[in-house]
Amino acid sequence: MRNVYSIEIDNVSRIFKLDRTARKDIGKELIALNKINLQVHPGEIIGLLGPNGAGKTTCIRILCTLLLPTTGCAYIEGMDLVKDVWKVRRVINMVSGGETCGYGILTARENLRLFTELYGIPWRTAKPRIENMLKVVGLDKFRGSRVNKLSTGMRQRLNFARGFTTDPKVLFLDEPTVGLDVLSARQIRSFIKQWIADNNEKTILLTTHYMAEADELCDRIAIINKGKIQAFDTPFALKKLVQKDTTLDLTISGLEPFPESWRQITGITSLTTSQKVEEQATYVHALLSDLEASGELIRMVTSDGRRLVGLETVQPTLEDVFLKLTGRSLLNDDNTAPLRVQES
Repeated sequence: MRNVYSIEIDNVSRIFKLDRTARKDIGKELIALNKINLQVHPGEIIGLLGPNGAGKTTCIRILCTLLLPTTGCAYIEGMDLVKDVWKVRRVINMVSGGETCGYGILTARENLRLFTELYGIPWRTAKPRIENMLKVVGLDKFRGSRVNKLSTGMRQRLNFARGFTTDPKVLFLDEPTVGLDVLSARQIRSFIKQWIADNNEKTILLTTHYMAEADELCDRIAIINKGKIQAFDTPFALKKLVQKDTTLDLTISGLEPFPESWRQITGITSLTTSQKVEEQATYVHALLSDLEASGELIRMVTSDGRRLVGLETVQPTLEDVFLKLTGRSLLNDDNTAPLRVQES
């Protein structure tokens, strides 16, 4: 009998055929996932972090039985995602931030009841779950309101509630707090932690662009880039990967673009910038393997006629780990033009 994990991914690849009429210079195939492996225990909150196009969505779609792997096998609660697809669907659910939460002409309560009925859950069981989740997301006073009359934030909170009313064994949360106000996002994070604490046989796989959210919620984090798992460990252990590095934050007056030569300074592992138009300032975040590189960076900044108005060294964060492993910032990740693909 195989060792039962909540989620097990065994050497999974996913290859798409490209629509060559869209971008003829790309080639014939796109490798979205490249022989990835992952084992998740019951009771864990696992983070899946990666830049756009890294393979996160493909991975989740496979685990939700919406896409077949090209090679390899994957299991939910020991059940094969291909052979036991209908059994798997009974024990999973998914919440994707920004997606529609149901039918606009139905009320908030009716929408949640509809989804529990689709899972075959008796009303006597579903009713208390629905009432509880409406309170959790602060919509108990709007249970009788049609969804098309709710604000965008309310609809997103209702969508979050939908994921929990079926009481899944494995729940996939794809950017669950994106677009929510600070208070609502904090309440949702608090509920996620308490739900797992009260149900240690259940599992959550979370994707987020908020590093602080991943650090707060996740027991372990998998960093994926270009279809491969680059690292998979606890937030503490991942930060130790850059413990010997120095993190330097500079604030520079003006909005002029920075020269590429700054990135090429010996001892700089990675460097990203962001502009604050309202402050007329540019922020530079650099990860240094050699402390002497900080002096060279500052010299180049000032010799270029720019005014340095702030300098700070900070403790390594998950963002720094991400920068080191992928060479890119997750928060400032640029969107690339989508490719047209055909399933292979």
